[in-house]
Amino acid sequence: MVLIHSCWRTFHSSQNSVFALVYKCLRKQRVQYSMFAKGATLKGMSLDELKEHIPHKSKNNFTVVVEGNIGSGKTTLLQHFEHLSHCEVLSEPLDKWTNLRGHNPLGLLYQDPRRWSFSFNMYALLTRLKMHTKPHLSDRPVKMLERSLYSTHYCFVQNDYVNKTINEVEFAVFSEWFEQLVQTGNANVDLIVYLRASPENCFERLKKRCRKEEEGVPYALIESLHRLYDDWLLNRLSPVPAPVLLLDANYDLDTMKETYNSRRQEILCGFG
Repeated sequence: MVLIHSCWRTFHSSQNSVFALVYKCLRKQRVQYSMFAKGATLKGMSLDELKEHIPHKSKNNFTVVVEGNIGSGKTTLLQHFEHLSHCEVLSEPLDKWTNLRGHNPLGLLYQDPRRWSFSFNMYALLTRLKMHTKPHLSDRPVKMLERSLYSTHYCFVQNDYVNKTINEVEFAVFSEWFEQLVQTGNANVDLIVYLRASPENCFERLKKRCRKEEEGVPYALIESLHRLYDDWLLNRLSPVPAPVLLLDANYDLDTMKETYNSRRQEILCGFG
């Protein structure tokens, strides 16, 4: 089942996007709604009713952020759509995170989180900003990002702070940088796709893919990130910058691909 939880802070309407129509209606009605995998039935509102609210102005470019725990299947989703002519995929820059002028910040982070968490997250913030600010290609209106500035702060840095691998001063410095970058308007998002899988499934997938830097990742980290993602995107304990499309990512690869195909227009903001 696919659920959509609406957040009302920042979202740009579009003639091409079903989500834009839903947002435009529900912002007035202030109600929550659900979308089911088959039939796209909206709770309390039919698709025909939504058509009456089609905006006259359309938005040309969209930024979709794919969020989720380590091992939730973000890379698989992005690879599923990267071949489309109207879609540009920007994956997490692991090559930069593992080779910064000859150093491996990600490897150092996992080896000694207390020593390297702040350094790595400040660098991650910079690389994510570059992803957000990269101009849309003229012939590719949909830009898909693997994670965002927001999850860096609300999930990963928050986890480090709670677990005392960054101190109060470091957390305050990072928060000031984050808030300033968001205020510039360079990190706007049109849709968040939240791949939600159980910590157990994420941890099993992590072990199977055998990435060198992830060899020592503890289950406790996966469990903590799961809670923080839910607190952010479902419970909305931190600001959510766009509507959230929630996908159950606990299934096998073939089933997930079927889900991506059936939800293709929603995931891509109306582009088929």
